[in-house]
Amino acid sequence: MPNVEVIKLPENLKPSDYDFSEWLLHQLTLAYYDARKGKRRSRDERRFEAHAMENLIILRDDIIHRRYAPSRGIAFVTTKPVLREIFAAPFRDRIVHHFLYNMVAGWWDKKFIYDSYSCRKGKGTLLGIKRLEHHIRSVSRNYTRRAYVIKLDISGYFMSLPRKGLYDLVREGAKVQYNERDDMRDLVCYLWEKIIFDDPVKGVKRRPPLSRWYELPKNKSLFGQAPGKGIVIGNLSSQLLSNIYLDKLDKYVMYELGYRHYGRYVDDFYIVVTEEEHAQAKKDIKKIEEFLLGIGLTLHPKKRYIQEVQKGVEFLGVVIYPYHTVMGKRFKRNFYQAAAEVGMGRREIESVVSYLGHSTHFNSKKLAHRVFERMGWDYYY
Repeated sequence: MPNVEVIKLPENLKPSDYDFSEWLLHQLTLAYYDARKGKRRSRDERRFEAHAMENLIILRDDIIHRRYAPSRGIAFVTTKPVLREIFAAPFRDRIVHHFLYNMVAGWWDKKFIYDSYSCRKGKGTLLGIKRLEHHIRSVSRNYTRRAYVIKLDISGYFMSLPRKGLYDLVREGAKVQYNERDDMRDLVCYLWEKIIFDDPVKGVKRRPPLSRWYELPKNKSLFGQAPGKGIVIGNLSSQLLSNIYLDKLDKYVMYELGYRHYGRYVDDFYIVVTEEEHAQAKKDIKKIEEFLLGIGLTLHPKKRYIQEVQKGVEFLGVVIYPYHTVMGKRFKRNFYQAAAEVGMGRREIESVVSYLGHSTHFNSKKLAHRVFERMGWDYYY
């Protein structure tokens, strides 16, 4: 494959001023390289790469002539970090996901609130934890006055998303973003429509053991969902769509209910309040629940926590205490399990390195020592 430079289109450029098909091929090539990053080379990817340029040209032509349609992938149930259903898209479709992401994510990102952390450049779990620490210290005046964290969760979020509502949002976004470029707007809308309204369970291959699907709660699986409901977990496009749909919740909580100390990671969100705001915030949980019902989502009935910050707050795998943060029980369990599986030759050493790297941020020197000691490894800090 030749090296490909990014071709940027100047503002207000008319379609007649450039070769659209050439531009599209370049952008698909860049998306191809993006789709390969940080991934093990699967058989599907190797088949595509064997005739990469030819396959990219075919994909380009299918998109231009509106012949593109998502292919069937593989579905499986993973137990890490929790039991959940994953649909792995074919490599060709992942290229389209990256292309569409490159087309629209930057524009959407500028619309999001700062304290939305998942799947955004420069953000993630570490920033989410640091921001919650910041909000707690701000509201409690560095733990000198009582404060509370309200944590809420959406029930079966990805499985509950209404596809039509999603498409309406991204279509309106495309009209604004590409208001002077009909070809770009139509291209984005076409690909969003193909991705959002695709039925991922139709013809999918399920990877054994199939018994794991029986362990999944109904609201955690796309199999058996009502028509028009749910998107897959695992696609880059799904991660962006999840942020787009809940952006309205973020702004409702912050601007209409007036809670400045708010943050969200996917469908887990929190509000930090003073002791004086505590009673009103508890009442506002009902307003949030009604708001979510209005957009087709349900607040999880059992995952509603109101915790005084001085007693420790769990979020994104850690527990935040006054003046220090430690890893949570799930992280510790998964760290031990990853080390054991590496010792048995079932996993690569990189998985332990990843846990070790994450733990260094959160007073976990003793935990790392215990894990390494159990495995008979030397630990140097």
